[in-house]
Amino acid sequence: MGDFSGREPCPYRILDDVGGAYAMGITIGSVWHFVRGWRNSPKGASFSGAMEQLQVRAPVMGGNFAVWGGLFAVFDCSFAAVRNKEDPWNSIIAGAATGGVLAARAGPKAAGKNALVGGVLLALIEGLGILITKVMAPPLPSKQDLKNADASTPSQQQPGLAPPVPFPTFGSGLASHEST
Repeated sequence: MGDFSGREPCPYRILDDVGGAYAMGITIGSVWHFVRGWRNSPKGASFSGAMEQLQVRAPVMGGNFAVWGGLFAVFDCSFAAVRNKEDPWNSIIAGAATGGVLAARAGPKAAGKNALVGGVLLALIEGLGILITKVMAPPLPSKQDLKNADASTPSQQQPGLAPPVPFPTFGSGLASHEST
């Protein structure tokens, strides 16, 4: 595939997305269920009730996030392979497909509704990402700047990056320096 996102190739991307989604889900679930357990526990048992809810429910939320992330990554990689291009449309279509598949047990009406919601949410996320990229990108040089850069001699130009430093060689000649 093309080098669109700088991410890992698809088989590894799926595992990475599952792990990342689980970590995000268990983190959010820990906070959510701790607060929920604290508020719903009887007086005097708030902390123990909060910890019990956290231990029981946070891993479930992490698992739910992992399922969503894994299914999304599988669809995203599949659409990238079928279309033979990596672009935001893969994510948008994958979001719609994920929403539809996860709601399929509730019937076609619910699956269609959730597919629409998933596609719209991913379209908003992708659009926001594109907008942020364009806003944060440095401005293009003007025609006058380009003419000035072409006319300047190499000695007048700003110095570029320094050449890379070679890696040190270990074991070659170190013993002779240590013995003297």
